[in-house]
Amino acid sequence: MTSDLRRQLILSAAKRCFARHGFAGTTTKSVAAAASISEGLLFKHFPSKSALYAEILSEECEADPALHRLLGLEPSTETLVTLIRGMVRHFTELSEAPDQEEAQRLRLMMTSHLDDGEFARLIYDKIGHLIGQMFTASLERAVAAGDAAPLGRDPMNLFWFAHHTVLMTALARLPSVPCLTYGAPAKLERQVCEFILRGIGLNETVIASHLDRELSPVWGQPATAESA
Repeated sequence: MTSDLRRQLILSAAKRCFARHGFAGTTTKSVAAAASISEGLLFKHFPSKSALYAEILSEECEADPALHRLLGLEPSTETLVTLIRGMVRHFTELSEAPDQEEAQRLRLMMTSHLDDGEFARLIYDKIGHLIGQMFTASLERAVAAGDAAPLGRDPMNLFWFAHHTVLMTALARLPSVPCLTYGAPAKLERQVCEFILRGIGLNETVIASHLDRELSPVWGQPATAESA
């Protein structure tokens, strides 16, 4: 059996185990048994349970049609705003009506920061590779077009500042009794978008122009009567 095929079989077995028992209830030993291999062989492909779970989440994200549409856009100011608005909307919807699996992943992410950080590092690496290039290329286009002012020497820092803002906003609203409500929930998405877009250097005219265009919950797709 080729290494790639073995890797896919391990991932398939792991998906079944995580779906049935969750992250905490799944062990590398149980995944190895489900894949009919030794635990030692599993570790040759994935050094830890966190690495295995992070790879599954990455594959799910890469298979998302909405992400494919986003990554297929030309880098531009509009694409940059679409990316930020999609990110904000994703975390806003997560905290307003949390899917149990998604909520557990968010809790796992935050717990990792207080533990050894392995899972968080893996996820940040996956996110950076998936979206970071589009963000930085679009920001460069925005600066070149006069729509944004250059800030700092590392544009990826701006991406992470944006990501951490929406991550912590969602975390504060995740418990059944939110830690913070932020007031006026109907206006929260707009306010967070404005805060981030200003923070990455876009000017007020550009922000207002792009945010006033109605977007559906799907990245950059024109709103329909049902989604507006």
